[in-house]
Amino acid sequence: LPGFWSEFGMCTEPSAFGVKCIWHEDEFPFAEPVATSIAEAAALPKPDCRTCGLPPFVLKRLQHHEAQIRDAGHAIRFAIARGPLNVASFLMGSTEFMMALKLEPDKAHALLRTVTDFLVDWLQYQAGAFETVDGILILDDIVGFLGDDDCREFALPYLKECFEAVDATVRFFHNDAQGKVCAPHLPEIGVNLFNFAFEHSLAEMREWTGGQVALLGNIPPRDVLAAGTPEQVAQCVTDTLAPLDDTAGIILSCGGGMPPGVSTENIQAFLTAAGS
Repeated sequence: LPGFWSEFGMCTEPSAFGVKCIWHEDEFPFAEPVATSIAEAAALPKPDCRTCGLPPFVLKRLQHHEAQIRDAGHAIRFAIARGPLNVASFLMGSTEFMMALKLEPDKAHALLRTVTDFLVDWLQYQAGAFETVDGILILDDIVGFLGDDDCREFALPYLKECFEAVDATVRFFHNDAQGKVCAPHLPEIGVNLFNFAFEHSLAEMREWTGGQVALLGNIPPRDVLAAGTPEQVAQCVTDTLAPLDDTAGIILSCGGGMPPGVSTENIQAFLTAAGS
């Protein structure tokens, strides 16, 4: 999941707003803030996803390879974007954005309004370019840093708009910061598949979501899948599933992104344990 994804780290959407993208040789790319205050950030105009920053490159790269993807028996299934709070935090800095939510909420809403409008355009542009798209993936870890009231005010309405941008069967949300705060709100947001932090068990997340959301997880990515032995990986799969009465609505994976350096042996051990 999501299958085919042209990835520039956290740079793709912020780049459209004019951030400077830093490309390291052996690290993930990074987007430097373009605004020094919430007032500057709130005044940023909405960019055109068809012409600004990296989004046009993302789309063209997929278009250039679409025939090969199709000939191999696959398809481009997802429209993908970083979420509104995630993008906003890269435009002005995470700490500064979080402070703005409490100190200048009107300006924070203005920034989120602009970012969300851009993301809706961007998701619709992707879906319009590939007739095989039937899923949305939104990634927003900043949601996990909010309390319940702030989640309701600053995350729920804007995420809901993003997930309603495309009429898609799969509405997939990734937040591998703290996921408990958003879990009860996911059905209202429109999410039906959730990838969350490995600190939360599948049983806990099933309870918090009221059993209304399919769950993707939940092996520790770094300490087990990458750094563990094949035996430890297999045991972790068993331990993860043990508390569940049934596995309906569960897709086994890691609790967060696949880290660098995972061995083939560990992946095979995971697949064997998952299938047993």
